[in-house]
Amino acid sequence: QVQPIESGGGLVQPGESLKLSCVMSERTFSKYAMGWFRQPPGKDREFVAGIAWNSGHTWYPPSVKDRFFSTRDNSKAELYLEMNNLKPEDTAVYYCSAVRWNDGIFGEPFGVWGRGTQVIVTP
Repeated sequence: QVQPIESGGGLVQPGESLKLSCVMSERTFSKYAMGWFRQPPGKDREFVAGIAWNSGHTWYPPSVKDRFFSTRDNSKAELYLEMNNLKPEDTAVYYCSAVRWNDGIFGEPFGVWGRGTQVIVTP
């Protein structure tokens, strides 16, 4: 399977913004719900944003809700994560993946991971 390619990470100060991008296989991208995940240093990977195949439904955990926003462009097979008002606890490697979708609920990722993109938030 084709690995996703994440980009857009960087070193920022608290309160600043970043926009991450993820490029996937054009052949299958539009068929799947997509998700953003992150893995902070020394911790497990966590789900931070989900978006349905047609952008008609999104989901965010309380830790990032109203700060993070995911969009997608199916014509380009690209996924985006706009991150605002970044906090030190947002420091992590960020990944994208297709995720299972059933009756309006985001499920487990399919598990084809790229290298991720590093986000560091520090004063």
